[in-house]
Amino acid sequence: MGKGAKIKKLKKKIKKLKKERAGFVKPGVVSPLAPPEGFPDLPEIVGVRFASAAAGVKYQGRDDVMLAVVPEGSAIAGVFTRSATRAAPVLDCEAKLAAMTGQEAGGFAFVVNSGNANAFTGGRGQAAVDAVAAAAADVLNIPATQILTSSTGVIGEPLPADRIAAVMGGLKAALAPGGAKDAARAIMTTDTFPKGAFRALDLSGRPVNIAGFAKGSGMIAPDMATMLVYIFTDAAIDRDVLQGMLSDQNGGTFNAITVDGDTSTSDTLLMAATGAAGNARIDSRQDADATAFEAALGDVMRSLAHLVVRDGEGATKFVEVAVTGAQSDEDARLVAMAIANSPLVKTAIAGEDPNWGRIVMAIGKSGAHADRDRISISFGDILVAEKGWVSESYREELGAAYMKQQELCLSVALGLGQGAATVWTCDLTHQYITINADYRS
Repeated sequence: MGKGAKIKKLKKKIKKLKKERAGFVKPGVVSPLAPPEGFPDLPEIVGVRFASAAAGVKYQGRDDVMLAVVPEGSAIAGVFTRSATRAAPVLDCEAKLAAMTGQEAGGFAFVVNSGNANAFTGGRGQAAVDAVAAAAADVLNIPATQILTSSTGVIGEPLPADRIAAVMGGLKAALAPGGAKDAARAIMTTDTFPKGAFRALDLSGRPVNIAGFAKGSGMIAPDMATMLVYIFTDAAIDRDVLQGMLSDQNGGTFNAITVDGDTSTSDTLLMAATGAAGNARIDSRQDADATAFEAALGDVMRSLAHLVVRDGEGATKFVEVAVTGAQSDEDARLVAMAIANSPLVKTAIAGEDPNWGRIVMAIGKSGAHADRDRISISFGDILVAEKGWVSESYREELGAAYMKQQELCLSVALGLGQGAATVWTCDLTHQYITINADYRS
């Protein structure tokens, strides 16, 4: 083989490896923080069906489109990114949800693709959304105004809507109640595992289920919900009540995680409540069953949010940052996010270095009120610093041993008031750079 042929072969191999990395990081490699039990056995929500297919939007040899069909009479709610450059599917979903009255006939459908975000694509973006919705409406006999689409992947490239439309018939034929796992896998980009969660509870003496799945690994610093998340329940609940619960629970779940400090253009959370459980309909947040349902919903959302952090690009550590004693909850959140998003803090964690000085730095830059001599910092149960200086009881070897754990808690007490906030993040490793340096290749 000549020199030119060898170079050509090597370039081809490099290109293949880059494509693999852009799709799954590396085939077969799963985050060390992934739950050992894998994807849960989600309960079927009566009337909700799923399907997935390979449309070749970007990836080859894997499913990259999922369809979820929801029955007529369901309540639909959603939360979306507030990014100023949000994608065409996000804008379309916002408009369609705002126009819904709760009296829609014909059911609903969620169509989601991976590999292309359909973001920053100008007028082509909405045209692509319309084409996908029209194809789904035609095949499913559901009004296009009730087809909600989402896209995730590369920004700035036109979405090949024709490829998605071409598999719509096959998706309809494959619809099944137990297809959630394959649907969750189809919407993955740099994710290393599909993410699912559920809760079961009784409402008015009737069994009720809440189940959902999510995708997300990088570009995670939500400003609404996060990434792409789809939750389903058979509870009977008023649409406005469901929306209120979803928005409120979002604050301490999806809006309380960060992987890299970057907010996506495509963040979407959609939820459907079919009412098939036959419980006494929840028409108010003051209803007897409302508190129990909202608590269970919050649990599902929190579990999915944590799974996203556990699959953070290149992550090896799952980190809780808990801040108390702030002048306000907002100040506590500012401090927590400053710590969780600090590259210096995150790389120290990756290197298992108990460099608490970087936490001091992050507190100071946060913009929140702080008094050096009132701050306490702890690693788990280990008091590291207090009263403006290192704690007399602290030993470096204690901190170093603690940092070797996979799951860490960094606590800060500001000593100024009652404000508190907890957020979750991961470390920042060389693998994060590897994944993102050639994501488009």
